[in-house]
Amino acid sequence: MKWISVVVLMFVAGSADAQVMQNKPQWGTIKVPQLKCWECEQRLNQYLTREKGPNTDAGIVQWKTDLRNGVLKIQYIPDRITLDYIRTAVANAGFDADSVTAEETTYKRLPPACKKASDSAGFGPFKFCNIDPADRPKD
Repeated sequence: MKWISVVVLMFVAGSADAQVMQNKPQWGTIKVPQLKCWECEQRLNQYLTREKGPNTDAGIVQWKTDLRNGVLKIQYIPDRITLDYIRTAVANAGFDADSVTAEETTYKRLPPACKKASDSAGFGPFKFCNIDPADRPKD
């Protein structure tokens, strides 16, 4: 009888370890070509903060932006959210995300600096706006 109890206890402990292993966060990289200035970064951060929620229940843990290369590195929990869903969320914020095109209505609401160079806006390739929006002169 003790032997059966030990086997059951080991099975339960093994199942708990397997579940913890599945919840381990991993990093993903998303190319966001419009992500070139502080204003774009601020807008995307606000949107991702809403998607994340007050904790990691939604599956997004943290993210880092690379303005020079237009890259979003995001840490997420694969059991709770997929990288494809995150790409769609970024597109819903108005930004292209890898092969997912920006949602049209939110894209139109972006300031000119955050729009695509092909729309005669944005900063274009290799042009960066390194001034925080709070420090810019008002038009």
